[in-house]
Formats: sequence, structure tokens, C-alpha cells
Amino acid sequence: MTLLDLTPRVSEASRLSTLPVVIIGAGPIGLAAAAHLVERGIDFVVFEAGDEVAASVRSWGHTRLFSPWKHLVDPASRRLLEERGWELPDPDRAPTGTELVEKYVAPLAALDEIAPQIRTGVQVIGVTREGMDRTRTAGRAAAPFAVRIRTVNGDVEDVAARAVIDASGTYLSPNSLSSSGLELLGMSDIAAHVTPALPDVLGRDRAQFAGRRVTVVGAGHSAANTLLALVQLAREEAGTSVTWLIRNAKVVRVSSSPGDELIGRANLGSRVDRAVERGDIALVDGFEIIRARRTGDAVELVGHRGGEVVDHETDIVVNATGFRPNLDILREIRLDLDEIVEAPRRLAPLIDPNVHSCGTVEPHGFRELTHPEQGFFIVGMKSYGRAPTFLLATGYEQVRSVTAWIAGDTTSASNAELVLPATGVCSTDAANGGGCC
Repeated sequence: MTLLDLTPRVSEASRLSTLPVVIIGAGPIGLAAAAHLVERGIDFVVFEAGDEVAASVRSWGHTRLFSPWKHLVDPASRRLLEERGWELPDPDRAPTGTELVEKYVAPLAALDEIAPQIRTGVQVIGVTREGMDRTRTAGRAAAPFAVRIRTVNGDVEDVAARAVIDASGTYLSPNSLSSSGLELLGMSDIAAHVTPALPDVLGRDRAQFAGRRVTVVGAGHSAANTLLALVQLAREEAGTSVTWLIRNAKVVRVSSSPGDELIGRANLGSRVDRAVERGDIALVDGFEIIRARRTGDAVELVGHRGGEVVDHETDIVVNATGFRPNLDILREIRLDLDEIVEAPRRLAPLIDPNVHSCGTVEPHGFRELTHPEQGFFIVGMKSYGRAPTFLLATGYEQVRSVTAWIAGDTTSASNAELVLPATGVCSTDAANGGGCC
């Protein structure tokens, strides 16, 4: 018998319980997960690729949300904040993205229980099980996760975790401009002339658009917001023209239902329609983009329209075609995703944009978000795959249930604790839309 034989050995299961939960993304949903884990007394670490928390929200911070404050604050986060004297802003007012960050997300991230656990400038480049690729089964559930990260200095390391909550969102992975879904032919040649969804047309990015021909591609709410800003810019800056290019034969965006509690969203569609009728926006419908090319200082989009190959020349293209989940980092994780919208299979029928609006999605939690990989969850906008009908309130309910499951509280995890606002019908063409709520 050796000294090694006499040394107490920690089982994999015991070790698992000593490891932190890794949260990917320090946006509103990721930080809500952190708040729930604080209340549960469970250790965690948050990896944020941006230099600051809520980096994606900050990039479209000039845009006003459709939901009012009363639907934008996670209950656990609110409890932690109110212990420090924080007060909820006007419950019935809808803030901008910047206001959401400054008045809620940043104070939450600064709490003593959360701030030390956030690592910004850290990119997650892979998730797996320690010593296992996706093909190995024996002992898999008891093995810790290995989350591979790249720091701002370029260092790469693996971080062990008991569970992983992927709240990384979809803003950084837009859909292609090509109607086929593949990368647009010629994209590398025109990349300098393409901007992501929701540019700050009247502020930070004004000089990029002023006096130029601008084409917005996409039929969702992100497109509508940008179009209205461009109409205002065209009134102020001579030579600015606005074109709206969609692949459908008609615009399918949002109803202006009087029963929609999200008033800003209900009014958006009618405002764009009036701008089209006035001639402030040139609508080009039924245009299926197949390739692009440079023509001097301009861009030419080539596509099918009315059975013919046609082209459209412009100076700037705004890609408002919606978003998709980046699944590359999850290649070694066993996922069960719907083959159409790329959401967890049990969640997909509940969020199908052909059937549901934001407010008709039933509350759901760990069961609908469960994958064959025990202890791994995709939450927030990324959990909706390519469906554009996500509400922050829905994401908060997701992480409440998931963190309860991680804590072993299956009773709480199974309960539904969410009442959504009544909303009209969101865009029923997920491939052409942006997020709507």
C-alpha cells in the first residue's frame, strides 16, 4: 500500500459541485442568470466578449425598446438592486437601449456580488466536456465542462464548469443578405459598404449616410426603425435617398392592433407605410438577392425579380435581415435543435413566428431548454434561434427556471412565474425580419 492509496479521492460528481457555473454573455439575460445564482448561493463566472457589459445593447443604444420598464427588469436582479436603494424607472415608459444599460444593466453588473465574477474582453471559442468529444458517452454527465476562452491578450485557456448557460445572443451573427442563406457572393468586395442592423443614423453614424443612396434590406422591425431614421435624415441632408428592398411580394411586418400593449411597436408599421405612400421611401419588393459587386464607389445588388435578373445600385446597404445563433463554439456539445428555426426542439413549436407573437409564447423553462448535454442551456435571444419574437421578460423566466434546476430545486424550476403583455402579431417571415420586441 502506498501513500497514494491512502489519499482520499474526490469523485467526479463531488468535484462537479465545487465548480462554478459559466455564463456566456454579460447582457441583460446573462446578468439576470448571475443574479439568480447569487440568490441561490452558487458560484459563477461571466465571460463577456465586449469591453463592457451589454456590449451589443450599447451598439444599438439609440433605439427605443417596445417594452416598458415594467417588463424589462428581472425580479431577482430587482431584489438585489433595491437592497442598495435602487428604484425602478417609470414602469410604463419604454427606454432606449442606452437607458436600459445606464439605469439598470450597469448598476446590476456593479453589485459587489456580481462585479468580481465578470470578465470582459474574453471570447468563448469552444465548449466541451473535459477529455471528451461529443462521441464519448461513458461518464459524460459526471464530467466537468471545459469552456475554452481567449483573453484580450490572446491567451487561450480552458475553464472547468459544473454547468454552462449560453446567453451570448445573436446580434453579432446576422443573417446573410443572400436569399439563399449562404454568404452573399461578392460580399468581400462590398463589405466596406455594408452596415449591421440598427445603425445610429441620426447620431454616431450620421456622416456615413448623409447625402448618400441608402438601401435597407429586410422586412422586420429593425429595418422599420432604420427606415424612419433615414427619412428624417433625408429631410435634413440634401442628396440622401432611402430605398427599402425586400424579397417578398408584400411587406409582412407587424399589425397595428389596438390591443397591442407595446404601443411603440404597434405604431411602427403604420408610420413606415405612410412614408412609403408619401414617396419618402422607395419600396422594391420581390427582390431575391443572389450576388453583389462593386461599381466604382457604389454597390450593385443583383437578384431575381419578376422572373428576371435585375440589378439595384446604391451607396450603402443596411443588413436588417435578422439574426441567427452562432453554433460554431458548440460543435462538441450534444444539442437537440429544431431543424428549421435552430431553437431547442421542445421550445421551437412554442415560438414559431408563423403562429406566435411575442405575447402568445407560453412561459417556459429548463424542460423546454434541455439538451442531451446535461447541465448545458442556451437562453435568451439565442434560444429562439432564427425566430424574431423574443421578449426580455421571457428570457428572465428562462434563467429563473434554469438556475433553480441547477440548484436542485425542481419544484421551483417547473413552476411558471411569468405574465406577458398582450401583443399584436409580429412579423410572420422570420427570414426577412429583425427582432421585434
